[in-house]
Amino acid sequence: MIDPSARIHPDAVLGIDVKVGPWTSIGPQVEIADGCEIGAHCVIKGPTRIGANTRIFPFCSIGDDPQDKKFVPGTPTRLEIGSGNTIREYCSLNRGSPAGGGLTSVGNDNWLMAYCHIAHDCHVGNHTIFANNATLAGHVEVGDFAILAGFVGVHQFCRVGESSFCAIAAVVVKDVPPYVIVEGNTAVGVRMAEAICKRLRFSNEDTEQILALVDNHMKFGAVEEMRASTLKKFVRLPHFEEHLALHRLDCLSSHRHLDSYEFVRQFLEATPPEEVRPARLLTGDDLQAMGVL
Repeated sequence: MIDPSARIHPDAVLGIDVKVGPWTSIGPQVEIADGCEIGAHCVIKGPTRIGANTRIFPFCSIGDDPQDKKFVPGTPTRLEIGSGNTIREYCSLNRGSPAGGGLTSVGNDNWLMAYCHIAHDCHVGNHTIFANNATLAGHVEVGDFAILAGFVGVHQFCRVGESSFCAIAAVVVKDVPPYVIVEGNTAVGVRMAEAICKRLRFSNEDTEQILALVDNHMKFGAVEEMRASTLKKFVRLPHFEEHLALHRLDCLSSHRHLDSYEFVRQFLEATPPEEVRPARLLTGDDLQAMGVL
């Protein structure tokens, strides 16, 4: 039942008829219920609880620290996985973070294909299907019977409704209502916006700004991780106040979390304008005066 090369911590609790493959590591504060099968080369860290008759295939990472820069190693957060789940090769499921309640949870009878990722503080219901490389950012909720096709990416704090379907490679940046089919990504949105602007005969200036709004609105999700120089370049976009206002409305109409909005607003208040838009060291007039042009 347990391969001799597997490393199981004395504080881990394994139920009846649990199978553990070669070179798998199971740490302390891990509970694995009856009838589970853990493949080779898996790493399971606690606090994590795995329900009965769950199959975890080789090379999975289960219950490791959340991928959150604010997380302090050693903080006791949890991962709870229900019964009857299938978790295929190279999947990663992280524990929760203190800011999100400290718990990541997966219900019963879910099917996760290879290379899927469930980030910290996500809550997945029952009977869902995640095709290969489907990825959830932090704090995402997925309802019962939802299906995420291959390469779907769900933005943090979004909710994917019961029995909804996200088509292949969809980029989900807002809540998906129950029983709805969604598809597409921001690149498609830019092309659609450009076609609409041309059809409505918007001016070149207005069209350029609309396309910039559509193309850049996803960047707000990463502002807290940006380097200072990258953030300054971002807020130097023409008419940035419109980008900020659109992001605020987008948040209020979906997940209602304004963390990124407040972060940027406070950055702008705390940063002197001459640092946001420093004077140019060399201009075209300077080059002309030097006889270069």
